[in-house]
Amino acid sequence: MSLGRLAALAAAACGLTAAWAAPAEARIERFAVLIGNNAGEKGEVELRYAEDDAAKMVDVLKDLGGFPPANLVLLRSERADTVRRTLIAMNDRVRAAMSTPDTDILYLVYYSGHADANALHLGPTPLSLTEFEQLVRGSAASARLLIVDSCRSGALTRVKGGTSAPPFVIKLDQRLAGQGMVTLTSSSGNEDAQESDELKGSFFTHALVSGLLGTADADRDGAVSLEEAYRHAYESTLRATSRTWAGAQHPTFRYDFRGQGKLILTELPVHASLRSVLRFPRGRSYLVMRDSSEGSVAAEVGTNDAARTISLRPGRYFVRGRGPDFLLEGAIEAEAGQAVDVGDERLSRVMFARLVRKGGGVREVAHGPVAGYQLRTPLVAGDSPCHGGFLGYGIELQHIGIASRLSACRSGFQNEHLTARNDELGLDVRLSHAWDLPVITLGVGVDLGLAVMRQQFETRGDAPDRHGLAGAFGAGAGVTVDLARGLYLHLEGGAQTYVLKQRRAGSEAAEMAPSLAARLRAGVGVSL
Repeated sequence: MSLGRLAALAAAACGLTAAWAAPAEARIERFAVLIGNNAGEKGEVELRYAEDDAAKMVDVLKDLGGFPPANLVLLRSERADTVRRTLIAMNDRVRAAMSTPDTDILYLVYYSGHADANALHLGPTPLSLTEFEQLVRGSAASARLLIVDSCRSGALTRVKGGTSAPPFVIKLDQRLAGQGMVTLTSSSGNEDAQESDELKGSFFTHALVSGLLGTADADRDGAVSLEEAYRHAYESTLRATSRTWAGAQHPTFRYDFRGQGKLILTELPVHASLRSVLRFPRGRSYLVMRDSSEGSVAAEVGTNDAARTISLRPGRYFVRGRGPDFLLEGAIEAEAGQAVDVGDERLSRVMFARLVRKGGGVREVAHGPVAGYQLRTPLVAGDSPCHGGFLGYGIELQHIGIASRLSACRSGFQNEHLTARNDELGLDVRLSHAWDLPVITLGVGVDLGLAVMRQQFETRGDAPDRHGLAGAFGAGAGVTVDLARGLYLHLEGGAQTYVLKQRRAGSEAAEMAPSLAARLRAGVGVSL
């Protein structure tokens, strides 16, 4: 986002407040209509979180924005005629409030759901964008803020909307009635607005709510202005969606303003006695969920956020911090009027492989290389143990692990007539299941492999080299201990059955026969 655009938004925010041209002692009343609808027109994929996003906005405006509950209207799954009547009724209330001397009005309208180039899709009933904009623009409020989190089509992250359409921009007439209006949209004209299962909401509204809770307070003055909220929502949305299949999403703004000043959306210290404050260290990002790890996401503190403090309702929260190769997880009790420092010592470290086995969508797969020492007991009487090494790569899914290993070892024997050296090059694939304990991980598995064998002799006579091929199968158990930075120690033992050609004593002919051996592997791996 260019500095010019940010400067323009700052000027817009300034203009909204000063345009009221009221004395310093003027009373400010706040009104808001928040609309969420998961359903769209026929053929459009149903959204999961649009209505929840609207409810989150209600909570933060009521708790920190100074919006009285009586002035907040939440519409969930309502049709176009209900939305139209509600906006008209709210305009009447705003007009009546404006008739009171020395009163300024902030009027906020929020929408999350489906839309196309012409209309909001409130289930099967459309509401034209022109009419929607005019209902907000025609309000007598001193300052009007319209927030639209909407777009179209659907894919891996459930982009918000239903059917493909040409790129569009929600256009709003910049020659507005009244004294000031700013419109924020969650994406630019040729992009989709995306939802996230991990966040249990849209990227844009999640970033906006987190910012209003405190992470957007860039100047640390205890208040979040419109400019700060938009800057935070823009940067956080762009950063998060740049990693999704649908691609980066760029929030936009449109404005019409006069004057100077700053529009404050939420104030933190004013409500400190009724709220709990969580403070987070720098260097990693944190998600805060209500009640448990399965609860709704209350807020997020990004790795690059300058403000590391959020204001929450008292209660129990589950905090998840993300490191380079691990998560930090734990429950936090947030009490009214208290500030809690959420340091690493309050949370438990969980490595990525454990996260995969834990499930819940935090991480779907972990993988990485492993290498180490291998020992196999003799396959035939008189041979020595086979010492060597192995190199492999493993993939961990929620319920099963898959690993391939390339190994090499050498054994031999010696008598009065000759010295023999046996070399083995093997490849095996292992399927396993693991159980995570507090310190270690235990696993059991079965494997299937193939080995190429070469036997060389040193003797005074003529003893040509021998080559052979052996199949192998077996089962065993292993233990893993997590180290730092994704590293882990792995110890694995098991019984192996080799099927190979063997010469019996007194016979020149070689016959296929099984041979039982034990195998031990010890190595170091890294989880990516």
